[in-house]
Amino acid sequence: MELKNKMIAVIGVSNDYSKYGHKIFRDLLREKYNVEGINPKGGFVLGKIIYKSLKELNKKPDIVITVVPPQATETIVEECHNLGISHIWMQPGSESQNAINKAREYGIKVTNACFMVNEGLWT
Repeated sequence: MELKNKMIAVIGVSNDYSKYGHKIFRDLLREKYNVEGINPKGGFVLGKIIYKSLKELNKKPDIVITVVPPQATETIVEECHNLGISHIWMQPGSESQNAINKAREYGIKVTNACFMVNEGLWT
């Protein structure tokens, strides 16, 4: 699957350049991925609007990347289920067994690995 052509939502985008939510968003933008940012605070990061939730997006994402604490990921699984999103990519540290099990129960594909390493953007 050519992930570069997919609509990707990164949840946990941050203005803090030291955080992974910022680094992942920045590098996906730099590599011309079709990416939108989500953070409950909203605002702007790197000149792009940051949406407060997945339901604010104009288009349903093909993939949701979680860069948030495990408890927040569990909530995101519910939101993805309600919106009909079929693939969640849980960055290392954002996953929980409960979130993985719940996603699978809902028929949502779960990838539990670093998206950036998988795509060859980081080594």
